[in-house]
Amino acid sequence: MANQIKPLGAHVLVKRSEAADTSAGGIVLPENAKEKPKEGVIVAIGNGKVLDDGERSVFQVKKGDRVIFASYAGTEVKHGGEDYLVMEESDIFAIVN
Repeated sequence: MANQIKPLGAHVLVKRSEAADTSAGGIVLPENAKEKPKEGVIVAIGNGKVLDDGERSVFQVKKGDRVIFASYAGTEVKHGGEDYLVMEESDIFAIVN
């Protein structure tokens, strides 16, 4: 379903990783106590930001990259029963290899 969402400009569409069900000490966490992961996979990218000279910027990330992003980055969107984040590429801190 994500292929029906096409981010614009310098935005990317991210599928957030699943939250852990247990704590580091082995305690089972209820749904409301789970911390939302700051990691996910790039599902789609926009065309790039239009620069002052009229050219488009080149993305440093690509579809399929696992990334780490800011805690409150992006806007949550639900589409086709799936949850996604739409965020600017600048909200991404790193690519995980």
